[in-house]
Amino acid sequence: MTASHASLSSHTYRPDIDGLRAIAVLSVVAYHAFPTVVRGGFIGVDVFFVISGYLISAIVFESLARGTFSFGAFYARRIRRIFPALLLVLAAVFALGWFVLLADEFKQLGRHLAGSGVFVSNFVLWNESGYFDRAAETKPLLHLWSLAIEEQFYLTWPLLLWLSARWRVGPVLLIAGAGAASFGLSVHTVATDATAAFYSPLTRCWELLAGSLFAWLTRFGARPGATPSNVLSAVGACLLTYGALRISRDAAFPGAWAAIPVIGAVCLIAAGNEAWFNRVVLSADVLVWVGLISFPLYLWHWPLLSFLTIVEGTVPTGGARLAAVLASFALAWLTYAGIERPIRFGARDGAPVAALCAGMLTIGMVGYFTFLNGGLPFRVRKFEVLSQAADEWQYPGRLTPFMFEGRRLLRQDSGTPHLTLFIGDSNVEQYYVRTDELIATDPAHTHGVVFSTSGGCLPVPALLHDEVHRGCEGLMENGLQFARSEPRLRTVVIAAHWNQYLSKGFGLRGTFSRGSRDYTAALHGLAESIGTLRRAGMHVYVVLNIPTGAELDPRFMARRSLATFPRVLSIRPGGLERASLEAAFGGIQADLTRTAEAAGARVIDPFDYVCDALRCPGVDETGTPIYKDGAHLRPTYVRKHAVFIDETVNARAN
Repeated sequence: MTASHASLSSHTYRPDIDGLRAIAVLSVVAYHAFPTVVRGGFIGVDVFFVISGYLISAIVFESLARGTFSFGAFYARRIRRIFPALLLVLAAVFALGWFVLLADEFKQLGRHLAGSGVFVSNFVLWNESGYFDRAAETKPLLHLWSLAIEEQFYLTWPLLLWLSARWRVGPVLLIAGAGAASFGLSVHTVATDATAAFYSPLTRCWELLAGSLFAWLTRFGARPGATPSNVLSAVGACLLTYGALRISRDAAFPGAWAAIPVIGAVCLIAAGNEAWFNRVVLSADVLVWVGLISFPLYLWHWPLLSFLTIVEGTVPTGGARLAAVLASFALAWLTYAGIERPIRFGARDGAPVAALCAGMLTIGMVGYFTFLNGGLPFRVRKFEVLSQAADEWQYPGRLTPFMFEGRRLLRQDSGTPHLTLFIGDSNVEQYYVRTDELIATDPAHTHGVVFSTSGGCLPVPALLHDEVHRGCEGLMENGLQFARSEPRLRTVVIAAHWNQYLSKGFGLRGTFSRGSRDYTAALHGLAESIGTLRRAGMHVYVVLNIPTGAELDPRFMARRSLATFPRVLSIRPGGLERASLEAAFGGIQADLTRTAEAAGARVIDPFDYVCDALRCPGVDETGTPIYKDGAHLRPTYVRKHAVFIDETVNARAN
């Protein structure tokens, strides 16, 4: 999200750019509040990048041409523009988090606060991303990644432009070359590491450079005529509309898809004030007003939506989300009128800038202190048992890696020469601690183990995965090849979060529901894999789904209600009715059982161990959570209680 809002001294003020900024922020807000309605609203951030690159570069070009450019003045202007509203929002998020968040959640907020204070939150989010990464909706400062990328760009870009002017080298080659390299890197990286492509400034800077290039071209005074202007404006409007409705989170984004909003934004800026769409629509008073408050609106809307989700413990109702959006508009206007404008256009001495820098440094240090001290657990001592369970994970533990035909596997030996291979996703990984316990306590009668797993991967061969889970392809084939080539292997265990794949196709390309063509093909692929293993002399086990659901997540057990502020937190029982789970997924489990048994595998049903006849609890008899989140058992529970895994590594049984 850009924080740029500057008029150019030698250019006429353009209300249509404020209107374009409004379209961008409204797209982002609509996507965050109603993602199924405006599927591609996140492209508003890309529009902001173009606007920012255009406006700020134009200012630098002009001041360089006049010989008045100053790094101090440039960064002082940025600080006055960005820091006032940002400091207020960061302080408010920290204050609300103090009362609302558990220790592990507040620890993560501290980490994000520290990253935001020094504008590296994109790297923080990049490094913590992964299959077990906490849901985006529960990260109140997630949206500041884009501001971090923008500020990283402006740490280097003015210097490069200054050097090009000093050396009398035209910047057009610098802009075009760097932009082309960044775009190429984005297209390449999104196919191999979508997270890196999303958060890296190197794969995003071409979007700002697109605006910079147009800012340079406008210095030569060429303006399109009436007809070309209207054509450019219409093309730009169509591209942005198409992008907002057609691009989705499943697309390989940014990459080539990001060219749609970038080109659209450039077209609208290039069209100028005289184009009909720019003059009538983008320059409308209401859009200009939204454009003026776009920066604080962007800052406020996501924390409100995020905390609403945290407090509700589930997806909030449409009415609640709409109320949060309306509240963000009110806060944005108050922030703009009461804080942003007075500081930005107030006294021009250095005192406000120094104070703002000191404030940002302080808020960053407070965040880092919170992170280092585990989220200040003294705030919520009675809820510590929930925080300890949340996200507890002990894989890969004592497993050691080795490579087999280009894929990384993990291994732990025991007192016997024989091995059991575990294939699947993180629902297989959760059972590692039980095998570790058995190897430690009874090594003479326990197989060594090999794990061939990856989060979000359905262990069925020949499936096509989405961009995020492309690394899953070949997982099962590699495991089957290892089984055929390892003479010490006796047993293979196949397990996964079957329900999420077969009911809605999580991470997969295709249409999945019970009985669909892709569903049937997946079951057929599983049967073929079991048959291959059985013909190779292996014992094969298929472990069905554990009970899953938000009500089993230890965070769900932390009831939060702002009505009782400041005592927001209280404990509620978790758990799910067994009948409701069987009604939702019993058919899939029955199909898996029939398929596996017909192919020669033994089937293990964790429901028979985790649930009683009526209920699948979220806590044990002492009130201690047995889950780490809504889809994985916590290691502490698995180590002692997941006895249904014992048979698969028992040297006597296999």
